[in-house]
Amino acid sequence: MRITVLGATGFVGAAVVGKLAQKGARVRAVARRVPETDTRVEWVAADVTDPASLRGLCDDSDVLLHLACYIGPDEERCQAVNVRGTHAVVAEARRAGVGRLVLLSTSAVYGAGPHRGIEVGEVDPEPVSAVSRSRLAAEEPVLAAGGVVLRPGLILGAGDRWVLPAVQDAVRRVPALWDGGRGLLSLVDVDDLARLIARIATVPAAQALAPGVYHAGHPRPVPSGEWIAAMAARGLVEQPVRDWPLDRCLAELRGRPGGVTERQFRLFAQDHWYRSDAVWRAAGVHPGPGPLSAP
Repeated sequence: MRITVLGATGFVGAAVVGKLAQKGARVRAVARRVPETDTRVEWVAADVTDPASLRGLCDDSDVLLHLACYIGPDEERCQAVNVRGTHAVVAEARRAGVGRLVLLSTSAVYGAGPHRGIEVGEVDPEPVSAVSRSRLAAEEPVLAAGGVVLRPGLILGAGDRWVLPAVQDAVRRVPALWDGGRGLLSLVDVDDLARLIARIATVPAAQALAPGVYHAGHPRPVPSGEWIAAMAARGLVEQPVRDWPLDRCLAELRGRPGGVTERQFRLFAQDHWYRSDAVWRAAGVHPGPGPLSAP
């Protein structure tokens, strides 16, 4: 099998390429800028916003992993990369006859919670940001092509440039257990998510995941207080000694400058838990001890 990976130098993409290389898979790794030192795989430069650059990327490929996305505030770039770019990627995959297509999406497409232990299809997506709206729209062509869509929650681990800085900002501005630290969250370590994606990509056709949407967090939800305590034990944040109700937390957040918005803070403080057992079971992958066990 040959596997083409888009977004191969990104946070998740790089981890997936590493897992595939360990398995000895034939990998065509695609990025806007390719590394000069990594010779484990075949590297190709392309940009999803330039359909001409995608021509031939999927030739002779059995699987396409679309792990590239834009998560910044520019709405036009969200449309260009996440929506139009995905349509172009799917068109190229179909032209080349790729048999297996996987898109990395996000549980943020559900919008504001709280959500407590929901299954796929139990709650209609209601995205509230340009990024999540565009990523939900990106799912449509993949599903229409008979592909698999993975919706992880918050992704932790080496290379993370968003979650940890955001939580550090939130703890600094709201130095307490948020509503008792009871909010249940869908978290996943990037290494575990990469193992899952690599397995989905490499199983024989007879064992391939059925087309559709899957939640891809760790099956066990993590209380926000437990998460903060684990970060405090590693010296990443100060351990809160107070316990504030949510309205007090939001008032403190508004009164202290920082980068995390109220909407983002609610993602950390309230229930945002999406049942994910199905994908690990269907893929035949043990999810591991959980994201807080990773070094």
